Amino acid sequence: MWQSLFKHREALLAGVIILMVAVIGSRVPSFVSPGNLVEMFNDTAILIILALGQMMVLLTKGIDLSMAANLALTGMIVALLNFHYPAIPVWALLLLATTLGLVMGMINGLLVWKLGIPAIVVTLGTMSIYRGIIFLLSDGGWVNSHQMSADFLGLPRAALLGLPVLSWFAIAAVVLVGYFLRFSRTGRALYTAGGNATAAYYTGINAGKMQFVSFCLSGALAGFCGYLWISRFAVAYVDVANGFELQVVAACVIGGISTMGGTGRVIGCLCGALFLGIINNALPVIGISPFWQMAISGTVIVVAVLLNERGNKRKGRLILRDAALARQKQAVRS
Repeated sequence: MWQSLFKHREALLAGVIILMVAVIGSRVPSFVSPGNLVEMFNDTAILIILALGQMMVLLTKGIDLSMAANLALTGMIVALLNFHYPAIPVWALLLLATTLGLVMGMINGLLVWKLGIPAIVVTLGTMSIYRGIIFLLSDGGWVNSHQMSADFLGLPRAALLGLPVLSWFAIAAVVLVGYFLRFSRTGRALYTAGGNATAAYYTGINAGKMQFVSFCLSGALAGFCGYLWISRFAVAYVDVANGFELQVVAACVIGGISTMGGTGRVIGCLCGALFLGIINNALPVIGISPFWQMAISGTVIVVAVLLNERGNKRKGRLILRDAALARQKQAVRS
């Protein structure tokens, strides 16, 4: 039963999402209106992009707790540049934010790869460093919407085929990361490096290097979201997205991405982010207290972790059983 449940994890989660939307829609019909559904997806777009970056790190048995701080720092930098030099094109600021995020991801990756420091320790440290740099750059001040140019604020809100550009960015990220992990040699190597480091070594895959690559990609996506977040909410300050890294990790775990590495799919990551997005939007609509919202989200995360670990243990037992049977057959033949 557990194996079957784990095997069809994404389908089960998708069914729960549809059921949740239907139940809440029966109580609040406006909740399932096309406009509100589009707005909910748009609200979840940044979480989806960040969760995809976190997923690649988790696949290599790492974790990136500095993503939200990376986002906040890159967002503050581009907001300050836009305030002081409004003539800089938005595409240049978006490219700069992505590049800065990539550099911060490289720092994390090098510390983990070359110095062998645990990823959780490295990213906790860089998270604090990045938050401190934000304070130094802004002197604790804010950059508000009236200090930002119309072009800077307009890109994520621009509509294309009925969807905001921000939503299209999330869709593009899902497609590109899905293609990368499924069809590219490096993407497949991320799974191998996290799933079985010994096998990776004998097939010529450097597990440490793959962790470095995953941190680079995670950092670049966080930097990309730095501009999107600031432009979307039209404000930049020290505590932007503070604690959001926990939601990102939760989206991955709920979507079946194993914290032990080597297991997980993009569709599961997407479903996990959508689940949290719907929870965050739906519970206030039906009048549930914020304290209950936290309890419900926490319960779901714990259940998701239990399912993940149960699935991993089951796989481990199958491997051991198959190895034992192979030894028995060899003994009989000899």
